[in-house]
Amino acid sequence: MIINTILDFLFPLRCVGCRESGSYLCDKCAHQIRKAERENLEWVYSLYDYRDPVIKKALWLLKYKNKKPVAETFARLIYGIMLEEISELVIMKNWQDPVLIPIPLSKKRLRERGYNQTELIAKAIIKVDQNQNFKLETTWLRKVKETPRQAHIKNRNERLANLKGSFEVSPTINVTGRNIILLDDVTTTGATLSEARKVLKNTGARDVVAFTLAH
Repeated sequence: MIINTILDFLFPLRCVGCRESGSYLCDKCAHQIRKAERENLEWVYSLYDYRDPVIKKALWLLKYKNKKPVAETFARLIYGIMLEEISELVIMKNWQDPVLIPIPLSKKRLRERGYNQTELIAKAIIKVDQNQNFKLETTWLRKVKETPRQAHIKNRNERLANLKGSFEVSPTINVTGRNIILLDDVTTTGATLSEARKVLKNTGARDVVAFTLAH
């Protein structure tokens, strides 16, 4: 859009870390973000520590300001990690033909925001991958129940209860025997990913793992 071009000219892209122009997150600052080291679910792979201010600012730009170049940067950062982990699953669990599914938003939340930031990252990953290792599916999993924001609930059991029944597999889709990769931007207790995984497994998925940018 013309207005975006004008805004980019008046307010050029600047790295959230060092403020250098050219990108919202430069390579130098990206490599200095603290890696995720807190305890996580064994089937969830997280890249960065969400307490790091640089990753938090970059995610905010993507999630609430629709800065799509951030999704492309995140895709490049997480793609190599995904390939490493999936290659191990191929050997250890005979993983074949994995399907990449971004955690969906409810219809109400999608209308309010106008886009799903995790879906933007997923599409950018597929662009990098060129459909060589993953197949993207954005309609297989649906969020059918509006729930209070998870960030407002600290207890994991309460988060799980809040999310119960909120996801379903599309009735036109057969996930039996499929290997699935869930993608989300941030995980805290893992409640959202756990509920989505449970639904997929209960409808026949062979195995489900997840990747997130931050934890």
